[in-house]
Amino acid sequence: MSMVRVAPGALVVGNPLPWSVFDADGNLLLQEGYVIHNELQLEQLFNRGLFVPRAGDLPAKKEEPVSDIRARNPFSDYPDLRERVAACYQAISNKADSAPERIMGLARLVDRICIEAPDPALALVHLFSIQPDVRDQMLGLATLCHFIATGVGIDVKSRQQLMAASLVANLALLPVLEKLNQAKHHLETPQRSLIEQHPMRSVALLREAGLQDEKVLTIIAQHHERVDGQGYPAQLTGDQILLEARILNLAESYLSLISKRGYRERSRLSARDAMLRLRNQAEPNQQPPIHEALMQMLTPYPPGVLVKLANEEIAVVTHRVSRRSGAIAQAVIGPKGNRYLGSLKRNSREAPAFQIKEEVIDADLPGLDFNQLWGFV
Repeated sequence: MSMVRVAPGALVVGNPLPWSVFDADGNLLLQEGYVIHNELQLEQLFNRGLFVPRAGDLPAKKEEPVSDIRARNPFSDYPDLRERVAACYQAISNKADSAPERIMGLARLVDRICIEAPDPALALVHLFSIQPDVRDQMLGLATLCHFIATGVGIDVKSRQQLMAASLVANLALLPVLEKLNQAKHHLETPQRSLIEQHPMRSVALLREAGLQDEKVLTIIAQHHERVDGQGYPAQLTGDQILLEARILNLAESYLSLISKRGYRERSRLSARDAMLRLRNQAEPNQQPPIHEALMQMLTPYPPGVLVKLANEEIAVVTHRVSRRSGAIAQAVIGPKGNRYLGSLKRNSREAPAFQIKEEVIDADLPGLDFNQLWGFV
């Protein structure tokens, strides 16, 4: 009986086990179908649990190409990107030799997608931000890190190291991350302790899996430090904190604000309000100005957000403001609430009626063909 370790993110509190779980000696710990009741059980399964994989539980044995030279379409790429995230976590859990290259290779691929199709890449962050799962969160963080790092002029190697760090920085939290996001009350002491320890625990797990890039590991260790010394786990201050770690912290804060969280009275903020709140919370005279880079790279209405136009149409923003045009949106709902057959292109500079009034929060998004809206047809 060939068994493998339970990967971070594979199990969720409240969900039944998809397979029976054993210890290292082959003794049955929990039967298939058992419902996981709390974080302690989840942590024990993550540390001790082994299972017999079925067909499809493990990534294909054939080696993935290091370089993928296909033209990028982020929408058709996205299911594959999600599977690559899962394959990374499984490789880390199994301490596979391929784990470090899987992490760095995925970072390079997301970086390339952001370069070749920047507006669609940003759209994916916002289209899946309402209630993202673990994979959506990690891909969203990597994408946001690309754009902030680009905005402040970080070199390519450092940018890709940052993006790699963003994909695995919360590795130690994966077994409980979705439950923490849905919690409707203040965190209890064990949960708070788990959160405060997770940067160093993630580093330890990655070292065990063979990751030796010290800059990537340092970014992860520092990504919850704050320049005023009020962060964790080491209460570093000012220039003790890597710029890349500060960027990751900012990206994580932004993604949290535009996502639903059980512990917030208001479910989520608009992209514009989230950016303004983060800028207002920034320490004075921070250099380089990463908060300004976030606002400039995303613009007030980034791709993927749902907006109301001056003519009362509801539209999806597809392209940011550029020198040659205003924000481009595709109107999908008419002023009287009627769903358009297809979509109607709107340039916010072409007519007052097409100017954006506001972002629409928590509206029911109609069924959309993303490929068609962004011209991948």
